[in-house]
Amino acid sequence: MNRKETMHKLIDVLAFELLQEIKQRENLNKDRWVAVAEINNDLELKFVAVPKDNTQYGEKGWLFAILARMLEDKGLVEFQKIGNNSYYRTCT
Repeated sequence: MNRKETMHKLIDVLAFELLQEIKQRENLNKDRWVAVAEINNDLELKFVAVPKDNTQYGEKGWLFAILARMLEDKGLVEFQKIGNNSYYRTCT
């Protein structure tokens, strides 16, 4: 397996783990919608994504966003935004 395949496989594993986390949390939430902020905070998924010499104001949830989009493209999750809050749930 080459490096590209290995990296993509690992990203797929992360996306699968995120899917499992959403599934696990659904029963605790109204209409199964899981807040992105809860997952980002509990799993500590916010990171700084720029070189040290550049400016980014705080950690961002870019990793969650990438993984969630991958799941959405596969039809495994759906997205809802209410005010400033974002939510996901699995597709049934």
